[in-house]
Amino acid sequence: MVDFSKVRAIDIHTHAEEPCGCHTDDGYDELQSTMAQYFGAPWSHPPTIPETAAHYRQMNIAAVIFPVDAERETGYRRYSNDEVLEQVAQHDDVLIPFASIDPWKGKMAVREARRLIEAHGVRGFKFHPTMQGFFPNDRMAYPFYEVLAEHGCTALFHTGQTGVGSGMRSGNGMRLKYSNPMHLDDVAVDFPDMNIIAAHPSFPWQEEALSVAQHKPNVYIDLSGWSPKYFPPILVKYANSILKKKMLFGSDWPMIAPEKWLNAFDKAEFKDEVRPLILKENAMRLLGVS
Repeated sequence: MVDFSKVRAIDIHTHAEEPCGCHTDDGYDELQSTMAQYFGAPWSHPPTIPETAAHYRQMNIAAVIFPVDAERETGYRRYSNDEVLEQVAQHDDVLIPFASIDPWKGKMAVREARRLIEAHGVRGFKFHPTMQGFFPNDRMAYPFYEVLAEHGCTALFHTGQTGVGSGMRSGNGMRLKYSNPMHLDDVAVDFPDMNIIAAHPSFPWQEEALSVAQHKPNVYIDLSGWSPKYFPPILVKYANSILKKKMLFGSDWPMIAPEKWLNAFDKAEFKDEVRPLILKENAMRLLGVS
């Protein structure tokens, strides 16, 4: 298990993009390579889970890691949660398991979520409304959320536009409207005991995200997917003040390496007393390990 007293930070947002290191291409490679070019990622092939663990171990950083199940909307194969969790369990000194199930799978999603939580200790679930093609407040997803709320799990939602699909024909068919963070407000009202993370600076809806996080006690914001040098001033201002206990470090590995994000964070205008909260303490409280 992660020794949280020794790691210097907790990255709340990393992707298990290549758990097995081999697959038959179904178009996902083009999306990955386009994203890597957009973000300036240095790798020629997405890192495997063991490679991810080795990198974070070297950095002395713990990482929440998950796949993304969007096969219904995109046609891309999903990485098996069981396969991901099996490999994550071999590196549980640095990796913290989340999972992903497309909420459109209905009762199948509910059954799988319950099994993953009860049998494998999954701590949270990643939702990607833009890739999965749903509004977070669509009632079809509520039975899924009920399982998360029942077990004290965290729901992490992609918000805004971070670059996924950017520049591809028709934006790779992805509709940005689904990831407006204001849709999380209904979810926060209807599931007040389920912790919710609005992932990424929510461009172009940053003020909506700040509003929801300020108004709803169970809503947090992770700062992944953007270099801190590009953060809008209002985000930094809120992080330094009324939302200093609601902000979380996230990189969006493997598109952004944690050391690259941290280097830019060191140069950004965050208060010294706020930095430890963002890098580790807020995540520990959220994960129930503080």
